[in-house]
Amino acid sequence: MSVKFAKEAVRETMKETNVRAPTGKQDLTHELGERLTGGKAQTGYLAAYLQQLQKNPLRTKMLTSGSLAALQEVLASWIAHDRSKHGTYLTPRVPKMALYGAFISAPLGHVLISILQKLFAGRTSLKAKILQILVSNLVVSPIQNAVYLASMAVIAGARTFHQVRATVKAGFMPVMKVSWITSPLALAFAQKFLPEQTWVPFFNVVAFVIGTYINAHTKKKRLAALRRKHYETSGRSDSYSRRD
Repeated sequence: MSVKFAKEAVRETMKETNVRAPTGKQDLTHELGERLTGGKAQTGYLAAYLQQLQKNPLRTKMLTSGSLAALQEVLASWIAHDRSKHGTYLTPRVPKMALYGAFISAPLGHVLISILQKLFAGRTSLKAKILQILVSNLVVSPIQNAVYLASMAVIAGARTFHQVRATVKAGFMPVMKVSWITSPLALAFAQKFLPEQTWVPFFNVVAFVIGTYINAHTKKKRLAALRRKHYETSGRSDSYSRRD
């Protein structure tokens, strides 16, 4: 009885002093969640970010997009094993991607998403949600993808209009197919489960994941083409040397 009484006393004392008993992984997960979201007090990292997003929307989006674009380039290079001539993954494309994210992608997305949200503000019917998804996929996504491909062409070294147009023409439909699969799912999820003020960080994460996949896939194809070209050149050189 004395042991049981002691346990009950400890529980009551912990309740009064708001002290939680350590619970291993659950406690760590809870603390991490509290730190990210702020819990009921709304003082976590996400709450601070959303506060900055309300006070300085464009500046916050520019800093976010620039940082994620640079990180995306480094991560895609690591996945594809695409190193610079110095043997690192910090290629000259990293600062260029940061500039693209901050000064092109973020302002464009800010304007387009703001227009989309204003057009459908307060409209919660199923018809309005479906129409919002259609407008996003048939108007917003094509504009963003075309600008993305054109920017990537310039970063890759294209200097004439014909070179940029050829890059956009070749990559537009493959990128749009990916957008048409992922964008409706992401937008439907946001409509159902997320308040509008959290759409920006949510879509940033979605775009980061998709962009990293596309970037890494493109790098792998480019490296494979370079290897094939190298092997073909080496084979021709060997055949010529044997003839001689």
